[in-house]
Amino acid sequence: MPKKSARAYWKGFLRLSLVSIGVEVYNAVESKSEISFRQIHKPSGRRINYEKVVQGIGKIDNADIVKGYEVDTDTYVTLEPEEIDALKLESKKTIDLVQFVDADDIDYRYFERPYFVVPQDEMSGEGYVVIRDALRKTNKVGLAQVTISGREWLVAIAPLEDGLVMEMLRYADELRQPEDYFDEIPTAKPDKEMVDLAVQLITKKSSAFAADKYEDHYQTALKQLVQDKVKGRKIIAPHEETRPKGTNVVDLMAALKKSVGEAGGGKKAAAAEPAAKAPAKKAAPKSKKKAS
Repeated sequence: MPKKSARAYWKGFLRLSLVSIGVEVYNAVESKSEISFRQIHKPSGRRINYEKVVQGIGKIDNADIVKGYEVDTDTYVTLEPEEIDALKLESKKTIDLVQFVDADDIDYRYFERPYFVVPQDEMSGEGYVVIRDALRKTNKVGLAQVTISGREWLVAIAPLEDGLVMEMLRYADELRQPEDYFDEIPTAKPDKEMVDLAVQLITKKSSAFAADKYEDHYQTALKQLVQDKVKGRKIIAPHEETRPKGTNVVDLMAALKKSVGEAGGGKKAAAAEPAAKAPAKKAAPKSKKKAS
């Protein structure tokens, strides 16, 4: 069961055809460790507050604020809270698993944010574990839609350890097209030996994924900076050295060989070293990108 301090983000039903079970959804991401800043009036050191005002009227009360959709310049259709609540969407209360796909079929650009899905009560437990084990056995994830916080989300339900995880997905029209950004990438085929060296380097550095091996160095440095300021220490920005950039394919080849050698493949790299040759002109732009 969730921790007593945890608050359900959403409550409703998880449905597989005629099987419907009560579930609760909890945020799977912990964000309280992040440093958050406030805007401060520097001369007084006091926090800046914002008042809600209307031009020509002045400060207004929260009770007089409604949501509005702009249909023309400065022309809005306003909606009362009860009118929005009157929208009858089944996804407000039910996560209906309507399709099942292989997890690998979902482009990782679609993934937005994870949530834990747990049975709402003891009676829901049996149906919950049946769905969990069926998804695990078929190696599938279930697709559904759910309305949360004024938006209908596309979601994927998948087994995770003893339970289920719900990943909010982006819709197709939210994604930018890769060809709009990749159209200037060189089309010339890269040098085979350089690719083989890169493969060798990747293989030597491959291991099982373990997220706890990594930390947010920026947050750690920010916390240390705050502590230093509290203690009255003077902060001096370090001098940043300009990183050298390669100018041709030879630089990239040398860098790859050196990298493989440092990763423990020095003998193989030395044995594979070919006679020097002039780089192809078309491949030069790519080597410049990779070496930067």
